Amino acid sequence: MNLRNVLLPLAAVGLPGFGFAAYGWAGVLAVVGAMVMWGLLHFTRLVAVMKKTARRPMGYVGSAVMLNARLRKGVNMMHVLALTQALGEMLSAADAQPEVYRWTDASQSHVTCEFRHGKLVSWVLFRPQDGNASANPPPAAP
Repeated sequence: MNLRNVLLPLAAVGLPGFGFAAYGWAGVLAVVGAMVMWGLLHFTRLVAVMKKTARRPMGYVGSAVMLNARLRKGVNMMHVLALTQALGEMLSAADAQPEVYRWTDASQSHVTCEFRHGKLVSWVLFRPQDGNASANPPPAAP
């Protein structure tokens, strides 16, 4: 069971109760005002990220290598969408767990991300081999 499903309703009831115990009705108004402001801030971020993602092609990212460097385990899907500024190309079946998405850049490198319950659990960077790799050998070690 997700602990967040229990703690958020308890906080939503407990914090106004604490505000009333500490400052009376003014405390309740202050706590409820802060909770509404917190909700509006999150909603505004959600709308801004979705506006940006609507303008970009699905599954495209500027640099797959930079995306790979900035990803962390446990971040939510909204964080990844804010990084890529595009919806990912869905590779898994709809409403199936885990959800698998791919973002590809102009050099055909791509990052494939796996989400479980909206949280990033793993990702893989794929970089295609260059056709002229033998023309530029790696430098010799001293």
